[in-house]
Amino acid sequence: MNVVIDTNIWISALISKDGVSREIIRLALQEKLVPQISTTLFLEYEAVMKREKIQTLCALTQEEQEELFQAFLSTCQWNEIFYLWRPNLDDVGDDFLIELAVASNSRVIITDNVKDIAFGELHFDIEALTPKEFLERYKR
Repeated sequence: MNVVIDTNIWISALISKDGVSREIIRLALQEKLVPQISTTLFLEYEAVMKREKIQTLCALTQEEQEELFQAFLSTCQWNEIFYLWRPNLDDVGDDFLIELAVASNSRVIITDNVKDIAFGELHFDIEALTPKEFLERYKR
């Protein structure tokens, strides 16, 4: 199943010792879902991961974080974005998630910011689900 995993889920998985975000990343590493990625999402993952506050909260060393990140990226399917669907969301900084979902034919964006994603001007057949909602609905 193709999914878009928002940056907040990746970061939450890094800094929490357990939880639903970590389970989403685990499913990706087990190849039970196929995370979709674009250059914009990749750069956001990297930038947020390297923030001092995140580094302070993360129990993993920078080497371990990089190793985990590379393992995660190896499960991702890269996408080029040819069409920009903007402006669409109230938080225009999240428009690229919709564009990635459309380009990759993903029906789900996994995010902790469901309200920011769910109510755009343009309507696509894409659901914004929290990690908990996703796991309840799709985990087998």
